[in-house]
Amino acid sequence: SSDLSPSFILASIPGLEAAQSWMAIPLCSAYLLALAGNGAVLLVVRLEPSLHAPMYFFLCMLAAIDLALATATVPRILSFYWFGSREIGFGACLLQMFLIHTLSAIESTVLLAMAVDRYVAICHPLRHAAILTNAATAKIGLLAMARGVLFFLPLPLLLMPLPFCGSRVLSHSFCLHQDVMNLACANTTPSVVYGLTAILLVMGLDAVLICLSYILILKAVLRLAAWRERLKVFSTCIAHICVVLAFYVPLIGLSVVHRFGKDLAPLVHIIMGNIYILVPAVLNPIIYGVRTKQIHRRILSLIHVSDR
Repeated sequence: SSDLSPSFILASIPGLEAAQSWMAIPLCSAYLLALAGNGAVLLVVRLEPSLHAPMYFFLCMLAAIDLALATATVPRILSFYWFGSREIGFGACLLQMFLIHTLSAIESTVLLAMAVDRYVAICHPLRHAAILTNAATAKIGLLAMARGVLFFLPLPLLLMPLPFCGSRVLSHSFCLHQDVMNLACANTTPSVVYGLTAILLVMGLDAVLICLSYILILKAVLRLAAWRERLKVFSTCIAHICVVLAFYVPLIGLSVVHRFGKDLAPLVHIIMGNIYILVPAVLNPIIYGVRTKQIHRRILSLIHVSDR
């Protein structure tokens, strides 16, 4: 029988329940690394006036999104791995699901804005400062938030009226739309159709437009005569390309596991889920810290100051 507000059971790792408290250690380390790295990026951009430019404001948006996404999921996973609290309430589950999908959508939009920023900087350098002002950057940030919320708010709303009467065990250590929807014992077609449409219109469209902006950037770079000049111009895009891959590869991997991975070991689902949540959050600050001299120097100077 279904009750009005079911709770769900977070996935444990079959056969490895006893080792979960140990498996939480790398997860906790990655989370702390993500907090430190993204926190450092936010601090450095705030303290360094030379970094008060659109590109670095976008970077701050990414850092804030990654912090929020990791914090919406990892502490809950750790409380389950360490203290065995496997049950998550219906409302808490829907809220977590909404945050994961919305924040991912916002991150996708910001990555697209960064690709457009690179395109304008390389293909229309004289107009770059006029087009991408600080005010325009702030508007893009607000637009990204509005787009994420508007597209993904219907997901929990479509799940709310559904009855859940069979298994309550999720296939991840956190709540994802498709995962929760598969546990409903009613017609989920509207939910399926809407979920797929939202992902295609946000992440799918962004991925296509990012690819398009890089095709235009490549065409502009190849027009340059000297190889050294081509490499120098294109090297300004390397960090962004790495960050795009760090976001989209786990996203696509997780989608593929959901669609076609019914027969895969539960461990694969759990690992893919954790990679999706943590890889961008851990890698983004490292990529930009290594590739951006100003961030690099400022972080080192902060470390030296704290050492004294």
